[in-house]
Amino acid sequence: MGLFQKLETGPINIQGGEKGIEPEHVKCLIIGSGPAGYTAAIYAARANLKPVLYKGLQPGGQLTTTTEVENFPGYPEGVDGTKMMEDFEKQAARFGTDIRWGIAFSVDFSGRPFKVVFDDNKAVIADTVIIATGATAKYLGLESEERFKGSGVSACATCDGFFYKGKDVAVVGAGDSACEEALYLAGLCHKVYMVVRKPFFRASKIMQERVLKTPNIEVLFEAETKELRGNQVLEEAILIRHRGKPNEHEETIKIDGFFLAIGHTPNSEIFKPFVDTDETGYIKTIPGTTRTNIPGIFACGDVQDPHYRQAITAAGSGCMAAIDATRWLETVRHQQNTGVSV
Repeated sequence: MGLFQKLETGPINIQGGEKGIEPEHVKCLIIGSGPAGYTAAIYAARANLKPVLYKGLQPGGQLTTTTEVENFPGYPEGVDGTKMMEDFEKQAARFGTDIRWGIAFSVDFSGRPFKVVFDDNKAVIADTVIIATGATAKYLGLESEERFKGSGVSACATCDGFFYKGKDVAVVGAGDSACEEALYLAGLCHKVYMVVRKPFFRASKIMQERVLKTPNIEVLFEAETKELRGNQVLEEAILIRHRGKPNEHEETIKIDGFFLAIGHTPNSEIFKPFVDTDETGYIKTIPGTTRTNIPGIFACGDVQDPHYRQAITAAGSGCMAAIDATRWLETVRHQQNTGVSV
């Protein structure tokens, strides 16, 4: 019961910020609006943190690029990704979340309260910040690739593989993630092509062996995707084989699905001067929590998850972030009320 008791409505008396500037002061600032951000907002609003949420560069997150979501509980018939995020937003707003358009431009987490400047040059200072900016899947950059997003092109085999059950698909990539995607799809699809640019894998030896021993996976080494073709939906991929060599030629593979497995870029760049990240840029959190190296700064969703990257796990970590933030604010307030330095 104590977790969701109403906190005092005024901001915590924390010293900090730049002199001469009076930006808006909020108790809980959430940056990002995918499943993680909206779930954090729902829990934070119900805990009376009066959260302010900025939608970010891709309102609704990566799910808005997915036509059908079938693996999120509560939607037995499946749901359009954009519609699902609209439902999340409505629920967050219902409990009082202040939802705004805007992209975080810069941050200053060197002292409390924390300062964030958005693209309209509006500065917000916050007693606690929840980072839910997600990660962006890497694509090849082909015009035809963009045209078939949601109609054959995907960056998530776990999310979309079921739609290609019994069909032929291709996976682009050479690392462990690409091998994992290919093996997952091999259990669903008739045939899986692995399109590998180099004449070798980058994956671990054990993953290579698993792929090569799977009868319905065909590895196409020294292959680059030139173009994707189809009438409204994807039907084939045009590959360039052995580029720059005497035996260079074009090859066409008939496929229904084209899966990118060449990595993700966590949207964490502006936080790196203050928040610890791994070598790829994923924000490091204390295991079992959403706490970062800075007390009062929490991270949830794909921006801190290099492993699962699912809507359901993102939502779960958003819940965790709001609870962690609520408990942290309660601890800070107790310390202030008892005269203990924070």
